[in-house]
Amino acid sequence: QVHLVESGGGLVQPGGSLRLSCASSGSISSINIMGWYRQAPGKEREPVAVVTSGGSTNYADSVKGRFTISRDNAKNTMYLQMNSLKPEDTAVYYCTAGIATNGDWDYYWGQGTQVTVSS
Repeated sequence: QVHLVESGGGLVQPGGSLRLSCASSGSISSINIMGWYRQAPGKEREPVAVVTSGGSTNYADSVKGRFTISRDNAKNTMYLQMNSLKPEDTAVYYCTAGIATNGDWDYYWGQGTQVTVSS
């Protein structure tokens, strides 16, 4: 079982920056893939960025060049550095972890952290 806790959300002006953190209750070195999703009011939850255990990353087109995902196995923490924030980035951001065991995947989610971009 993996317990994930997000932090770092808040209110920021357009053009500003925030860094989200996702702390795991246990080691993340064995987690195959970790990522960030977001859900804006009235919209579906959507993927933002993912990072594999090997360090490969992938981003949604809407955040490419502005957001950076990373993971620190020594601290059992994943991060999302968000720069040049826009009002449309306003959403609840969730971290997720996926673990593959004998071909079966288990996914775990945090409780979410609110990001509001507004002047």
